[in-house]
Amino acid sequence: MAKLTPEIEQYTQQLREKLQEAGYAYYVLDNPIMEDAVYDRLLRELQELETQYPQLIVPDSPTQRVGEKPATKFVSVKHNIPLYSLENAFNIQELKSWQERCAIQKSKFKSQKLEVKSQNYDSTESQKLEVKSQNYDSTESQKLEVKSQNYDLSDESSYEEIDLITLDYVCELKIDGSALALTYENGLLVRGATRGDGIMGEDITQNVKTINSIPLKLKIDNPPPRVEVRGEAFLSINVFENINAEREKNGEALFANPRNAAAGTLRQLDSKIVAQRRLDFFAYTLYLEENSSEFSQVSTQWEYLELLQKLGFKVNPNRQLCSSIDEVETYYQYWDKERKNLPYLTDGVVVKLNSLPLQKKLGFTQKFPRWAIALKYPAEEIPTIVQAVTVQVGRTGALTPVAELKPVQLAGTTVQRASLHNSDRLAELDLHIGDTVIVRKAGEIIPEVVRVLAELRPKTAKKFQMPTNCPECSQPVVKPTDEAVTRCINASCPAILRGSLIHWSSRGALDINGLGEKLVQQLVNSGLVKSVADLYNLTIEDLTTLERMGEKSASKLVEAIAISKAQPWERVLYGLGIRHVGSVNAELLTQKFATVAKLGQAKVSDIESVYGIGPEIAQSVEEWFGVPANQNLVARLETAGVTLETKDSTNSVEKVQSSLLVGKTFVLTGTLPSLKRDEAKSLIQNAGGKVTSSVSSKTDFVVVGEDAGSKLEKAEKLGVKQLSEAELLEMLGEE
Repeated sequence: MAKLTPEIEQYTQQLREKLQEAGYAYYVLDNPIMEDAVYDRLLRELQELETQYPQLIVPDSPTQRVGEKPATKFVSVKHNIPLYSLENAFNIQELKSWQERCAIQKSKFKSQKLEVKSQNYDSTESQKLEVKSQNYDSTESQKLEVKSQNYDLSDESSYEEIDLITLDYVCELKIDGSALALTYENGLLVRGATRGDGIMGEDITQNVKTINSIPLKLKIDNPPPRVEVRGEAFLSINVFENINAEREKNGEALFANPRNAAAGTLRQLDSKIVAQRRLDFFAYTLYLEENSSEFSQVSTQWEYLELLQKLGFKVNPNRQLCSSIDEVETYYQYWDKERKNLPYLTDGVVVKLNSLPLQKKLGFTQKFPRWAIALKYPAEEIPTIVQAVTVQVGRTGALTPVAELKPVQLAGTTVQRASLHNSDRLAELDLHIGDTVIVRKAGEIIPEVVRVLAELRPKTAKKFQMPTNCPECSQPVVKPTDEAVTRCINASCPAILRGSLIHWSSRGALDINGLGEKLVQQLVNSGLVKSVADLYNLTIEDLTTLERMGEKSASKLVEAIAISKAQPWERVLYGLGIRHVGSVNAELLTQKFATVAKLGQAKVSDIESVYGIGPEIAQSVEEWFGVPANQNLVARLETAGVTLETKDSTNSVEKVQSSLLVGKTFVLTGTLPSLKRDEAKSLIQNAGGKVTSSVSSKTDFVVVGEDAGSKLEKAEKLGVKQLSEAELLEMLGEE
């Protein structure tokens, strides 16, 4: 190794500073100061120097944005400052109601002493009132400025004329992305975490470092010891469309929207993949330790946003300081029209009181800050014409009617199809082919038909009827009397086979990398695969006969299929796709039945004895193993070497005996950060707890997620203890 000289050290530092400045100009200011080719050459030169002299590597070097090795898992971390969600308003009247709750009423001022900077002053005495470092003699006819309003302290009757102190507001666009919590110590980024449930998140620091608009080091000479920054990671519409185009090309499932894509990207274990997806970031608030620096003297939200820019963050340029609710309404209406021209998606406006002291005084509810609210735009609805109705067949045989629409732009994307759910929904809509319908995005994600404009129905329109035979295999379909779903029950149906293969290879099941939808389609159409077990007979020679499948890709897929044999028994059981058996239920069953033989021989009563497994699931499992074709599938998987047993056969009953949940009653409300409702219910029941649908005086705990409703309100009235998902998992002893 060549000797490190002061000249090399100095040159390396100069390289870093040039690259950092160029990156800031490009990613934050959107004003490039260096050609891409020059930047790439300098970055490569810096990488070579740091490789030759590892002692020169520093945490904020541009070369440190992408980790060398993928993470094995994400660690849960507790937020230093909770990440609260926002209360929603859906119209201006609801916004005004929020303003009235925030406003300082005149009754608080009348005949009372005015407290300024924790001191009381009697306006009738000749004391001097210090406001903003100025002294005012309260006996004189001067006026006290409080938030842009003048009040004559010598005239108490003036309070009678004041209904509300005029407030000013900071308005920002509500970005449709994923919230992040960033921690800087002595100016360096030391942690980036997901929001999670607001109390606990996941440490994704390595992925956060790949976002070029997030500084690795604050742009300040003497940074405070600790700075907490909050903001939104997001994908621009163009980047999102490019990602989906690439996924479609590779036969991978498409992301539903940029928000899902951003959240999924942030949880990638390989930071190289995260870097390729070009996430962006807008900062919207920060927290400084008191007396940490001169910056702690900032007194408004607007000044905080300006400070964030000085520190090197990208702040949304479309923000506005408003002096009244009327100005807020104007801003809201302007962006309701103009948001279609933005390069990213926004679903509303965030309104915050500008005064930081007032924010501190108002504080928080258990869920929201009282001083901020999200004024949401109504779900965008648009008319279009139903050109046809097709029917999709899922892996369970369920037939789903889908409206094929005349393409329209809706919430930033082109919509051509919308689910019609089932025959009951079809009957309710009275849908005809040729109808004009109103379409919107449910939750701004999934397009749905809201209603039919029957008055515009053409005479040639033909009412759509659900088929009596499967569109894939032509076999008769059935509609159980207790279900809204029509089903194909032919186990050899190509659609069911395709769905089974995709489910088998999914991340939660056997996790076969490279086996996407398009490849599955080819395998089924070519006849190479007629069963999940056939995957384990595939050779490189078989695969290279398929379109766009070279020898290298074929070799990787064969290797991935071979690796999947080692997946644990609970994943295999989940991958079999037995109705009602999700990943959590599969784990519960394999704890009781350590081998596939034991589960296959079990009766309904045996299966029901597992905590968290109800009669419907037990019946479904027994019926599945009673089918000869399924028995043959299990035998072939066993011959192929797929894991069908577990060494850990601990009975879940033994775990329950020491559980804190035994005999406790729970109610679930809202959307939990990671657990589905059924999964949370199963975990509670498996630990000896009981889950009910309504809150009463007998309820012990309410598990609260996003958008909790009336159950939370009732729990608060009754004084029922509330749990976040993280607290529930802690009780369960889960990580």
